[in-house]
Amino acid sequence: MSIVAAGDSAIVVEFEERIDPVVNAHAIALADALQAASIPGVRDIVPTYRAVAVYFDPLRTAYDRLVDRIEQELAHPSTSDLDSRPPLRIPVCYGGELGPDLAEVAAFAHVSEEEVVRRHTANLYRVFMLGFVAGFAYMGTVDRSIAMPRRPTPRVRVPLGSVGVAGVQTGIYPAETPGGWQLIGRTPVKPFDPGRAEPFLMRAGDRVQFYAITREEFAAWRSA
Repeated sequence: MSIVAAGDSAIVVEFEERIDPVVNAHAIALADALQAASIPGVRDIVPTYRAVAVYFDPLRTAYDRLVDRIEQELAHPSTSDLDSRPPLRIPVCYGGELGPDLAEVAAFAHVSEEEVVRRHTANLYRVFMLGFVAGFAYMGTVDRSIAMPRRPTPRVRVPLGSVGVAGVQTGIYPAETPGGWQLIGRTPVKPFDPGRAEPFLMRAGDRVQFYAITREEFAAWRSA
């Protein structure tokens, strides 16, 4: 673990340089502890795969004092209650125009499209971090047999709710944006909705279980 300055108004706490659930849990626990401490002058706390960025106002919080507080939290690590929460179950309609890359992923894995769906829905995914756009959750770990790399040329527009894979990661596009992930389906659930009491459906540390629905169920859900 190391603590490094990122300019005059941010500190980055870095853990081991690998994508790992245990390393990620340490980062999230530190972020939660710092958030709960309500340290004056701290503007934002952002956990990632294996680090935590702490943004602060240097006119309200001294750098050295903030580092001391971070070291105190690291010396007495807390645990997160996220693992005790039930997984989020998210419906996905796979294939067809809603999952235009499903056939390519099946060819990559040398299995049927139905088997790709079975393998994608069999795993319980961890939300390692949020980024890219509001509500985009980077989840893993995808079964390596279907872990097809990103597309060589990204699409200019990926529809809201598209479910994709990129290597061992999977995710849901929370808005219509450009993107290069392999699209295997679409969910009627919105990962980000500013009209909800809690706009973000997922947060770092959550667990997610996908399950398959029919095109009729997808249409009914969208209508509702």
